Amino acid sequence: MGSNYLANPLVFLIQILFGAYTLIVMLRFILQLVKADFYNPVSQFVVKVTTPLLRPLRRIIPSMGGMDVASIALMWLVKSVELMFILLLKSTGASSLLAAFVWSILELVEQAIDLFLFAILIQVILSWVSPGGYNPVVNLIYSITDPLLRPARRIIPPIAGLDLSPMAVVIGLVLLKMLLLPPLQLLFATPFR
Repeated sequence: MGSNYLANPLVFLIQILFGAYTLIVMLRFILQLVKADFYNPVSQFVVKVTTPLLRPLRRIIPSMGGMDVASIALMWLVKSVELMFILLLKSTGASSLLAAFVWSILELVEQAIDLFLFAILIQVILSWVSPGGYNPVVNLIYSITDPLLRPARRIIPPIAGLDLSPMAVVIGLVLLKMLLLPPLQLLFATPFR
């Protein structure tokens, strides 16, 4: 059995644990940005899980222009540590460990685009399966996607009662991902693609 026998499951666990926490911090940042319902049970969960690490960071990093910069810094730090652990498990050089701070920015951009893509897809599926009714998760998904879908709805009105704006936004996000990430990954020589 090769050295990858234990390294691959450990990398998987690191990606799950750190990735989930990064996603929760990203959700907190986005929910604050879109001014989502703070009293929503999901919002309360996100706040409770992220506050222990954000509170000390906020003493050092103040908000700027109403934007929670401490959340951005925490996302970046958590993703950087995740990539460092993965690089250590893959036995790369020390210079790669420092490069993880740059590579983590690319990973966060990709994760943010994916978050919006999945939120829109979930919203579309839920609109077919369960239109109407109250659900705290659905409310937050609508809060997250509305800033992207509202401008698209102004440009693309519903056709025969069918809202095509989610499809247009999904196409735009996929194109953004295809055009933005590959050049940046080449520029910064990231090993994660």
